Amino acid sequence: MLKEIRPAIVLLLGLTVITGLFYPLAMTGIAGLMFPTQAQGSLIERDGRVIGSSLIGQEFTADEYFHGRPSATTGPDPKDATKTVPQAYNAVNSMGSNLGPTSKALIDRVSEDNAKLKAQNPSAPVPIDLVTTSGSGLDPDISPEGALFQVSRIARARKLPEDRVRQLVTAKTETRFAGLLGEPRVNVLALNLALDAAASK
Repeated sequence: MLKEIRPAIVLLLGLTVITGLFYPLAMTGIAGLMFPTQAQGSLIERDGRVIGSSLIGQEFTADEYFHGRPSATTGPDPKDATKTVPQAYNAVNSMGSNLGPTSKALIDRVSEDNAKLKAQNPSAPVPIDLVTTSGSGLDPDISPEGALFQVSRIARARKLPEDRVRQLVTAKTETRFAGLLGEPRVNVLALNLALDAAASK
């Protein structure tokens, strides 16, 4: 019986070592050589300190900065570990809200966000991505329309010409991959860093 089982055990152990050890190490090494920035998490540094990743959104609430999409992620309640509380862009708990289109909580939240945004820029329609969450809750990008909608608020807060802020949005807008895949988008963290750099000049 051992003679019949032995090849299966050897094959199992061999494939476990190959696919569970050698293959992941090889892929990690190749990725590190070919795509060093992406393999390390696409981290963004300022003054030698990591301040974020281009792949994970951050919450900006000050009027001087562009704001990203709403985030539905949650985290443990510090007062009661059996409960959760909203915690924007919590990468440990990536998820959407799971609220359906007839959910009163969702309708109330979107209506409230829409009213706040409309008060900031009454002359323009509110872009949909500024009031809806992404499936992951971690989206680092907004649409160019979402960024341009915020230009007047930021220009007022920073006392910058609106045209200068619009130029930054245009400069930081990424187009479709190969002209076909995805949608035009603006990375919020990269745009805010460019905004800080422009304001310091």
